[in-house]
Amino acid sequence: MACHPESELHRQGKMFGVLVVRHGEEYGYLKAFSSLLDGRHEMAGYVPPVFDFAVENGYFRQEEAEISAMTDHPEERRERSRMLQRWLFAQYKMLAADGESRDLLDIFQHEKPILSAEDYFSSNRKEAEHLPPAGAGECCGPKLLQYAFAMGYVPLAMAEFWVGKADPRELRQEGCFYGACQGKCKPILRHMLRGIAMEEPIPEIDYSALQKQIRILYQDDYVLVALKPEGLLTVPGKEEQIDLETSLRLRTGIESLRAVHRLDRDTSGIVVMAKTEAIYVTLQRSFATRQVSKRYEAVCMTGEKPIPDQGVVDLPLLPNPLDRPRQMVDYQYGKAAKTRYEVVKRWEDGRVGLNLYPETGRTHQLRVHCAHQDGLDAAIVGDPLYGTAADRLYLHAADICFSHPVTGARMHFSVKSSWF
Repeated sequence: MACHPESELHRQGKMFGVLVVRHGEEYGYLKAFSSLLDGRHEMAGYVPPVFDFAVENGYFRQEEAEISAMTDHPEERRERSRMLQRWLFAQYKMLAADGESRDLLDIFQHEKPILSAEDYFSSNRKEAEHLPPAGAGECCGPKLLQYAFAMGYVPLAMAEFWVGKADPRELRQEGCFYGACQGKCKPILRHMLRGIAMEEPIPEIDYSALQKQIRILYQDDYVLVALKPEGLLTVPGKEEQIDLETSLRLRTGIESLRAVHRLDRDTSGIVVMAKTEAIYVTLQRSFATRQVSKRYEAVCMTGEKPIPDQGVVDLPLLPNPLDRPRQMVDYQYGKAAKTRYEVVKRWEDGRVGLNLYPETGRTHQLRVHCAHQDGLDAAIVGDPLYGTAADRLYLHAADICFSHPVTGARMHFSVKSSWF
């Protein structure tokens, strides 16, 4: 999608959405953008906002101006701001497929409070009122469904994608499709889509086949080292599905078996497990104090930015409060994260094979450091969160070296990928 030379999309990208609908025997589509586009809430050809800013703009702007002028009364200013927020959220009457209408205050009243990084680390955090996240109701998905239900259309399929400049904080890439955010949109969509039969987008996983791919590389009375296939959780999750830890407990009969560290579900590779609680604590301490060295193998797709043969990526990371488990780069509040890398292969189609050596162990560290424009600017192939989905995530934990928790002997395990 080409951007007009004067559009703000060249400076700051935006999420767009398309909803395929049916009305009687006719089919068509609706399109929307999140929040504002070039400073406007409404644009010809796009669905209107849920809240009619044209009608209520006078009151809202007057209140905003008065609150901004209250520089000498911070407590009163904060209270007036909360009151205005509550009033605004009460104006968002979100329609559901079954005809029920609920405002955002009602929808979010039982949700866990979501704070921005600034609010989370603020001294006033405990005073924060349980309100919907800022901007709730103005994302593509809710706007599209609101208009469809109001017009009597039947929604059939929806997709959201990023247009314009890449988002350096949240790692949204031009032309890539993304699911609705977990914080702002999920509670709203849960209400709006109630009663609509949803097609399962992900094929059923054959967990019995995945279990057969698990390999025990080594074990003694204290430690077990296993090879985890992609597609399998390391430890039990919220959903009832098999995982590496549970599978190995069943196979070995050792109920106390615990994974000392984790790999993402879609990452394959070596995992170290402890057979007793005491050994688990000892090994955890080794990981926490960086006495363990690891090497990962990855295939990335490069863009315009060339990747030197070797180097270091040093970008602080923070969980995205609005869209977990996604992480974002945050120089003010993020925790230190450092990754060494070296290029081992370059393909003519722009792919590059890397050895990655994490010096810290943050969630999604390697994935973000590869994809971020201030990192390698080359997302790992098959990364649906920070790049583009493929047949798998091309990230593999190939080497690990640690000291045995009892004997102190240095132990090294290596299982290379088949990529390069």
